[in-house]
Amino acid sequence: MAAVLSILQHSTCPENVVFHFLWVRHETEVYSNIKSTFPYLNFKVYRFDSSRVRGLISKSVRQALDQPLNYARVYLAEIIPAEVKRVIYLDSDLVMVDDVGKLWGVDLEDKVLAAPEYCHANFTNYFTEAFWADPELPRIFQGRDPCYFNTGVMVVDADRWRRGNYTQKVEEWMAVQKQKRIYRLGSLPPFLLVLAGNIKAVDHRWNQHGLGGDNIEGKCRSLHPGPISLLHWSGKGKPWLRLDSRKPCNVDHLWAPYDLYRSSKHSFED
Repeated sequence: MAAVLSILQHSTCPENVVFHFLWVRHETEVYSNIKSTFPYLNFKVYRFDSSRVRGLISKSVRQALDQPLNYARVYLAEIIPAEVKRVIYLDSDLVMVDDVGKLWGVDLEDKVLAAPEYCHANFTNYFTEAFWADPELPRIFQGRDPCYFNTGVMVVDADRWRRGNYTQKVEEWMAVQKQKRIYRLGSLPPFLLVLAGNIKAVDHRWNQHGLGGDNIEGKCRSLHPGPISLLHWSGKGKPWLRLDSRKPCNVDHLWAPYDLYRSSKHSFED
């Protein structure tokens, strides 16, 4: 709800924004809350069949990363209607502080996906020693200069994704993971295996990620330097939980204005 509110508030033409919500089961209360809070919102709801992916999920470093809905982005182009040619995938633990239309208008050129790239990150850390020691597996990156990108914010050419059978390509790496344990981070590494080094890079301002800290302890982190268009609490720590527990990080006050359920207990004077 906070993400939706932030997108609408900062959009030049909010009436042009269509939301596609994915969920595992129909939640009547969630649906009614969306309708009552945003009565004019243009949105559609789709059920993600968790059985499609359940047998492919491998245990990762954090239980939240093992939930079937975390893998729904792999099937996004198949779930949404065929007439939808382009979509922005967004995680729910973020707020937009810029016009989403600017991100929508990025030139994908001939790429299937656009996202901020982080080439300073140690790419080898996203895969196990078993992966790099294998004589065949690392060859997947030959001819590419792979960089890490965060899959919580992606502009996707849904048509190109469908035509290129990218869902199947990601699933194939998930099957390899079940056999050989080549990574530890849920749905991210198979995306990197398929697409790293072959995406359209956009400005880092569109994903100020990692505000939730790391995936194990979730310790507080500061903002990265530079302009910001989107704040993303990826990692273990979530702002609503830290606010409710009265142990907020400094960055959590940036999320609080979009919290439609906040109460007087959300105070920074305590």
